[in-house]
Amino acid sequence: MQQTVHVDLPGREYDVVIGPGLLEESGARILPLLRKPSVAIITDETVAGLHLKTLEASLDKAGISHTALALPAGESTKGWEQFSRAVEWLLSEKVERTGIVIAFGGGVIGDLVGFAAAVVRRGVRFVQIPTSLLAQVDSSVGGKTGINAPQGKNLIGAFHQPSLVLADTAILSTLPERDFLAGYGEVVKYGLLGDAEFFDWLEKNGPALRDGDMEARVHAVTRSVQMKAEIVMRDETEQGDRALLNLGHTFCHALENATGYSSRLLHGEGVSIGCALAFELSARLGLCSQEDPSRVRAHLKDMGMKTDVTDIDGELPDAETLLGLMGQDKKVLDGKLRFILARGIGESFVTSDVPRDAVLDVLTDALNG
Repeated sequence: MQQTVHVDLPGREYDVVIGPGLLEESGARILPLLRKPSVAIITDETVAGLHLKTLEASLDKAGISHTALALPAGESTKGWEQFSRAVEWLLSEKVERTGIVIAFGGGVIGDLVGFAAAVVRRGVRFVQIPTSLLAQVDSSVGGKTGINAPQGKNLIGAFHQPSLVLADTAILSTLPERDFLAGYGEVVKYGLLGDAEFFDWLEKNGPALRDGDMEARVHAVTRSVQMKAEIVMRDETEQGDRALLNLGHTFCHALENATGYSSRLLHGEGVSIGCALAFELSARLGLCSQEDPSRVRAHLKDMGMKTDVTDIDGELPDAETLLGLMGQDKKVLDGKLRFILARGIGESFVTSDVPRDAVLDVLTDALNG
């Protein structure tokens, strides 16, 4: 059932292996990458409690020595304090430029550890073992690493490609449903941005995928990774096409900022709401039919996902303030907000030519439910 997607970046190519049972095989798969049989693992406390012994047993079986650091779980870890702790720990462990660091966790750990690997000794190699659906389909592939700043999300970072990604789909069964569904927000995004047939498949198979069907999970993760890899190979450092991967993210990042990057809104939940808003904006601008946003929202609701701004608990700022928060986004170019809009399901494009009033109207209506 295992699948392999090759990310063919000249001089920095690597495989993304997807399927159940990979954690038990990780030692054997990592050993050929090592000049010296030793690795440093950085994880979070939740993943360590559930899965670290399995990873360590696999490394032991392959004759690889290992040390591990467990950081606190949660988005608040993705800042200077824990990043500094990770960097200093890697230096204290005397990780060499030819050594390997394992990022073992969800998107927060993958982003932070990848960035630490990028800057320690001006770049050491790292392996991603993503443990959340969101990390398996999105953040572990493509080499975007980084941490959050008080001014916004992911504003400090580097492009640093992994040497290998092992996406064990069996691990997903230990995710709380809310975290699994948040990751599904990124899966849906791939169908919406460039593959209408995949979205059709998700409409039929999404509930089985949610409920644990392993073949469906492997297919969904593999197709998502294929799409991301194709885009990354065309545009590694986001000069053009790669921005398509940010469908829904301009709205999402403003909402995450407004909720203080807290558990009120998980990243994938923000992506889900953001995709619905991006399609609503597209329909109002006459780019796609009104049926498209209705279909997007119907599928998200069918999966039990956050779909509307009003699904976020607690108070939110007004539409003007949210629009102001979008101005901090990395997708601002020459002072203009870049949006990923759609001419239909599977037909997204990047534009800076969006009337401010149209965005304001969409946000105002969304806040009013």
